[in-house]
Amino acid sequence: MRSKKRLSSAITAVALTVAGFTLTTGSAHAATCSQSYLPLPDAACQPGAYNPDVTQSTIQSTICVPGWTKTVRPPVSYTTPLKIKQIGEYGYSDTNTADYEEDHLVPLELGGAPRDPKNLWPEPRYGDEPAASKDSVENQLKTAVCDGTVQLDAARSAIATDWTTAPSKVGIG
Repeated sequence: MRSKKRLSSAITAVALTVAGFTLTTGSAHAATCSQSYLPLPDAACQPGAYNPDVTQSTIQSTICVPGWTKTVRPPVSYTTPLKIKQIGEYGYSDTNTADYEEDHLVPLELGGAPRDPKNLWPEPRYGDEPAASKDSVENQLKTAVCDGTVQLDAARSAIATDWTTAPSKVGIG
């Protein structure tokens, strides 16, 4: 069992290195992002970022096309090493990656940047407002943008600022 844990740790370290991250071990690594904003990310670490290919004039050929997000979603080979790194940066005591969703602050459904670490963060799957709670907000906003009720920039700004109040900020909640 001990050798399996060592092998798993070695594989994780290699994956992080290949992805361009360095692995810090021991208790000397201090968190650089604050958990105090939960259920939101620390805006200093993840302020959000946009996909430049998605604009108000391109929404009918991008985000409003069913299945479009699958064409831009980053693979787990990218998001898992980033999630591991960011779990450490947030100083989460629970380091089980299954307990977090590597979520886009500005969702792909609203033209969030797919691979920008400023737009991805380890959102807990537990608590008062777990990761699944944000999904319905994302869907509401995308529907409103695609049907012309809300402008793309307004939806993006509202969700990046505070996804828990975004629908009411744009007048749909």
